[in-house]
Amino acid sequence: METITTTIARIGDVNIIMIENGEQLIPIKPICELLRITDVAQRIKIGNDDILGSVGMLSISTGSDGKQYEMFCIPYMYVFGWLFTINSKNVKSEAKEYVIKYKMECYKALFRYFTDTAEFLKQKQAAMQLQMDRVDQVRADFKNTRTTLDKEKHALDKIKSVTYEEWTANNRQLTFNFEVTSNIDANEEE
Repeated sequence: METITTTIARIGDVNIIMIENGEQLIPIKPICELLRITDVAQRIKIGNDDILGSVGMLSISTGSDGKQYEMFCIPYMYVFGWLFTINSKNVKSEAKEYVIKYKMECYKALFRYFTDTAEFLKQKQAAMQLQMDRVDQVRADFKNTRTTLDKEKHALDKIKSVTYEEWTANNRQLTFNFEVTSNIDANEEE
């Protein structure tokens, strides 16, 4: 398989490269040079790490001068974790602020990753409770409206049943007081 070297970032005069030869690898030396920490010390630290030690490897890459170099690399997916382990007190003064800022972003990302599910469930539960309260209110309003509707239908039925004789007996007026009693309501609900 052909090895492809790609510059993925240029910080100052340092190229951060990726070596692709079936997997994406990042040489640590350019990053160490950028931060002014020794790549040898970082290589030892990586080698002693339970996780990074099992994925660190040597890979051949073509340098900017066209020559082949053997470089100690770690897979791209592990670079961000490795960078998190770098002590900001050991880097050059110009990089210290960026290392601290990076680590703070990592802390935030880890917090979000491990707490987002709980936050989602908390928000979902609150939204469900609010919606259940609304449903209960609508249900109560519907029950009250249905009772009122039944009373009004009963009054309408009474008007429909008025005869001509009843109208004339009421001084030719359709003004009646149709009080709906609880007995009528009870009978209608059955």
